[in-house]
Amino acid sequence: MATKAPVRPSAVAAAKMAGGKSTNNKTQFKDKEKPTDIRASNIEAAKAVADAIRTSLGPKGMDKMIQGKTGDVTITNDGATILKEMQVFHPAARMLVELSKAQDIEAGDGTTSVVVICGSLLDAARKLLLRGIHPTTISEAFQVAQAKACEILTSISQPIKLTDTESLIKMASTSLNSKVVSQYSGLLAPLSVQAIFNIIDPETATNVNLKDIRVVAKVGGTVEDTRLINGIVLTQKACVTGVHRVERAKVALIQFCLSPPKSDMDSQVVISDYTQMDRILREERAYILDLCKKVKKSGANVLLIQKSILRDALNDMALHFLTKMKVLVVKDIERDEIDFVSRTLGCRPIASADHMLPEHLGHADLVEEINVGGGNKVVTITGCQAAAKTCSILVQGSNKLLAEEAERSIHDALCVIRCLVKNKNMIAGGGAPETELSIKLASFAATLSGVESHCIKAFADAMEIIPFTLAENAGLSPINIVTELRNRHVNGEAMAGINVKKSCITNITEENVLQPLLVSLSAITLASETVRAILKIDDIVNTR
Repeated sequence: MATKAPVRPSAVAAAKMAGGKSTNNKTQFKDKEKPTDIRASNIEAAKAVADAIRTSLGPKGMDKMIQGKTGDVTITNDGATILKEMQVFHPAARMLVELSKAQDIEAGDGTTSVVVICGSLLDAARKLLLRGIHPTTISEAFQVAQAKACEILTSISQPIKLTDTESLIKMASTSLNSKVVSQYSGLLAPLSVQAIFNIIDPETATNVNLKDIRVVAKVGGTVEDTRLINGIVLTQKACVTGVHRVERAKVALIQFCLSPPKSDMDSQVVISDYTQMDRILREERAYILDLCKKVKKSGANVLLIQKSILRDALNDMALHFLTKMKVLVVKDIERDEIDFVSRTLGCRPIASADHMLPEHLGHADLVEEINVGGGNKVVTITGCQAAAKTCSILVQGSNKLLAEEAERSIHDALCVIRCLVKNKNMIAGGGAPETELSIKLASFAATLSGVESHCIKAFADAMEIIPFTLAENAGLSPINIVTELRNRHVNGEAMAGINVKKSCITNITEENVLQPLLVSLSAITLASETVRAILKIDDIVNTR
């Protein structure tokens, strides 16, 4: 009699019988690719931002026209300004915007370079990841390379004294040469250096507070009319009191209004006859006259009134009385200007008419309203007798776009001088330090072994993006230029750099293309930190 062979349960059935679930290798490991995809997505998004502003690098870099939501147009090639105005939605790409902002705060210059270097390092990291190297290994190798890079840069730098005005002007000019207003660098560079010297002691200074220098942009005239004023420039016009110039001025900075008071709540006053109306007008007149008499009694002949949002800071009746008293009046002083004005004049902001005392006034040799062209006027206060070291720069331009770009360019030039005050060392420009860095880091990598050596070599190669981009933006052959530049540096010409004006490689220090060491140190440190942060991310979690 034939017997049936026992039926063996399937693996799925066996799993069910054991009380377990079906195990499938594909479903079990389907998320293994997710960290790789997230990392690739982050790198691509960040590289897209870097590529967007790469064309703005260097003296021959292109400008960007940025149109805001309200239709305002900005023309600039300043990396920090472009990224600040750009709408960036990807969180990893937004890290590059923050990187540029950090460089702007730390050094003030090199905001385009730092993003370009970061993009190049990310590309190098992407290639290493494709070869199967772990992100943590790459991150640690990049940290070693960054420390070595800072060491190499410091070794090739040259010390500088702040009393060497000529070198400071050369470095400010290098910063201005890549701007829209580069043709005015001969005027703006010495002006920026002089402004810094007005507020610091070159022998003892270790930092500069740029809040002590007020840069005011005004449409009218040309950039050549830009001037340094040892005092204050107010963009508000003087009120029509018939007084436009006051010598030996006593200036009162008031924070109360010369107008009838208003109740805290909305209220209506019902007037039934003319006598009541006359009484209200008499009371108003007496109240305002009393305020004006207190101003005159204090000895003030120039009155600066803070802007008020609750009611008029100055009404017609008060202006009438102050005109009779021959007082020059400037109203609508912004709240953020109060600190600078009070420090410069040595006066105290007066919050109440009862505090209008002679000891609270500031003193200046001259207050006058001047015409800057195009029907625009400004009020200048010079010869301030306070001990505070402050100054103002009045930037002029034929249109709003040019005036604002000149203002941004002067800010960058001031930041370059501040870098030299903080770290008194300079290096060459024109891609020379990056090329030297690339060669010496590659030599350092050759002394190491294993995967770390491979990663540091990739870091070294990524540094060549700066000379490559400078050559590309200048219309030169980047491969030929970078190859020749490497050859010159290998042969010991550490100062060889790209001269974009002559379209060749020369000793860049002879062309006066110099920059502060702090700018390059900050750029490499911040860029490598950002790359390491992006490499460590393996998932993006959305919250409610």
